[in-house]
Parts: sequence; structure tokens; C-alpha cells
Amino acid sequence: MRLKTLAEARWILAILALVALVSLFFSAWLFLLFVALIGYTFYFFRDPERIVATDPRALVAAADGTVTDIVEVNEPDVLRTKTRRVGIFLSIFDVHTNRAPIEGRIIYRQHREGLCVDARRPECSEKNEAMTWAFENPRATIVVRQLTGVIARRIVAWADVGDELAKGERFGMIRFGSRTEVYLPLAASVVVKVGDHVAGGSTIIARLPD
Repeated sequence: MRLKTLAEARWILAILALVALVSLFFSAWLFLLFVALIGYTFYFFRDPERIVATDPRALVAAADGTVTDIVEVNEPDVLRTKTRRVGIFLSIFDVHTNRAPIEGRIIYRQHREGLCVDARRPECSEKNEAMTWAFENPRATIVVRQLTGVIARRIVAWADVGDELAKGERFGMIRFGSRTEVYLPLAASVVVKVGDHVAGGSTIIARLPD
């Protein structure tokens, strides 16, 4: 359990613990329910270490979850050109830490207010609250967008513009179910398919050309 990640749950755990103590005076079953919720909160905020691919051409998943779409779209904020977007849906059972897909410097970070449409719906990319990041190295500039969902209501940033990150290094998280998108150059070869479950910082999702 990583303390920085667990710290994001401190108020949730405190409230659940308080309610659990109060419920003990009314119902043992209710107390056990809140104990179970406390256990789930610890589970949700787990943050395991990952083995990161050393191949400089390899791009790794920015989040744990299921690949829901791989489409060609214009990336409007940073690259402003056609890219290949890999959308990853994070369920309430996935690790919600986000990780850098490449080694490089953060050149862009921008928060966008928005809705909390179901993160599995295509329109959430344009409508939902989001945080957009760009990571740059001599090989490529990769854009990552964190999106809230129906349950997820908080995007957490642990890095800032100018920071140098290793591939697979944590830069933030989204609390509860959500979506993370990775925008790739069209020249990159995508090696995952829709329906695959990926591990952030570990699963290779694409390779850059030589």
C-alpha cells in the first residue's frame, strides 16, 4: 500500500469509520456493512509496483482497465492533428493510479470543467470533466486525458508542467470508475485490441517506429 495514494482516501476512511462506530449501537449487520466498505476502500486505493518495459520504442498503458475503443480522431488541445486514440475504461475494481506512457517531460497540463456522463459512453470524451497531459521526449509527444465518470468525481494531479518522469511513473489518479485516453501518433503500431485488459505502466499498448 502506497501512502501517497492511500492519503487520497483519508476523509472517506474517517467518515466510514465514524459511521461504523455509530452503527454498532444500532445493528451488528450495519456495522459489518461499513467494515466491509472500509475494506473495499483500502482495496480500491491499492497502488502496486509495476515492471516497466525498457524498450524506448514501447508505449505503456496510462491506466489499468479495459480497452473500449481504438479510433482515429483529432487531438484538439496539444497536437491539433489526427491521432490514434486508445480509450481505457477503469471499473471500480481496477487500480486507479495513472502512469506516464513514455519517459519524458510534461509540457502541458490543463483541467477542464464538465459533466459526469457514464465513462463507457463515447460522448464522455467531449462532455466530462477532464485533465489533459502531454509527455514529450525526442521520439514523440504523447497526450493523455483523464476523464471522470458517473461515480468518479475527483481527478488528482501529482505532477506539473516541467517535471521529468520515467516511463511508468505515477502522475495522478482518478477516484472511482472513470476513463483514461492515450493519443498516439498515427505512425505508432498499436499492439492491443478492444476488450483487452491492460495494466498501467506495464502493458505495452503500442510501439513507435524506428
